[in-house]
Amino acid sequence: MRIGGEQISAIGRGICVLLGISLEDTQKELEHMVRKILNLRVFEDESGKHWSKSVMDKQYEVLCISQFTLQCVLKGNKPDFHLAMPTEQAEGFYNSFLEQLRKTYRPELIKDGKFGAYMQVHIQNDGPVTIELESPALGAATSDPKQLSKLEKQQQRKEKTRAKGPSESSKERNTPRKEDRSASSGAEGDVSSEREP
Repeated sequence: MRIGGEQISAIGRGICVLLGISLEDTQKELEHMVRKILNLRVFEDESGKHWSKSVMDKQYEVLCISQFTLQCVLKGNKPDFHLAMPTEQAEGFYNSFLEQLRKTYRPELIKDGKFGAYMQVHIQNDGPVTIELESPALGAATSDPKQLSKLEKQQQRKEKTRAKGPSESSKERNTPRKEDRSASSGAEGDVSSEREP
């Protein structure tokens, strides 16, 4: 990994982690990802059996790179990164992630780049093997296109609310409405919209 032609970090055999930090990520997701990364069985054992050993089993290195572009959502042909954690928060989160990796494994085997820097990353992908890991809470939401769309809409509403304050439609929503007694009660088995005599 280089910045301006100068090599700042490198590893031998191991795992290169490209970490995309989401707005929704918490300490719980951080701990989950550290466990998964260090215990993921992607290496072969001594007899050549594939998918048998983790980076910790083999005492290999881990190179971490913060990459907000992994939180990209396409708006037509334009990438949008509003689901990525803002830089000020993400840097602290990334440093906590590195600290947790070093605490859980061997600190001298955890390498990283420079947060927020423009870097040239040279990866020799053996296999090639690339595995996408998501934290359980976020993975459930983003693997379902409807949920992803819902997350995007929630974020857009938050941004509009911050920028404009309450809108007319939200004022209307807060106004009490007359109850429509002809509508379905929503009780189990009640699918009719007509009232019984």
